Amino acid sequence: MQITVYSSEGKEIENLKVSDGIIQCPVRCKLLRDAVKMYEANKRQGNASTKTKAEVAGGGKKPWAQKHTGKARAGSNRSPIWRGGGIVFGPKPRDYSYSIPKRARKEALYSALASKFKDREVVVVDNLDFSVPKTKKMVLILKSLGIFGESCLIVISKVTEPLLKSSRNIPSVKMMECGDLNAYEILKPKKILITKQALGSLG
Repeated sequence: MQITVYSSEGKEIENLKVSDGIIQCPVRCKLLRDAVKMYEANKRQGNASTKTKAEVAGGGKKPWAQKHTGKARAGSNRSPIWRGGGIVFGPKPRDYSYSIPKRARKEALYSALASKFKDREVVVVDNLDFSVPKTKKMVLILKSLGIFGESCLIVISKVTEPLLKSSRNIPSVKMMECGDLNAYEILKPKKILITKQALGSLG
């Protein structure tokens, strides 16, 4: 399949033949859902915690006698049914992370890329060459390619300090190396800006 490659000024410079393995890969919605669910679960801190009846301070003395008071029996004023009492079955610190097979993660990545290509949300640029950090230059490139103002993931072969500093202050713009990509990061933004070299590495 042929894909248009743009210069940093937004001009068409060539048509690039891309591996059909990426473009023609079927979009497997269930697999993508499982992958996104895994990545979001792995980001959870899992530090929510409540105190049980045994952990709440106080409650050592029996509030009143067991019998002959006309009141319901009570052994502690820290019972879960009392105000200020313990919490029944409340959350405790836990690890929510889990993993799906490596092959499934790889297929989810290709499926996410295929969905972006089919929706015409991928822009291929010839190169992004920054010798010094320049946020204004990066903004001009995004504007010339028609993707400024939208959430965007910039995918390159190797992150350099000038490139990183040029993009990190632009709202909703994130930069990643192609080797660190996953389905979650691909699906999250509206647009994908990828260099010609990075796209070749994925194929």
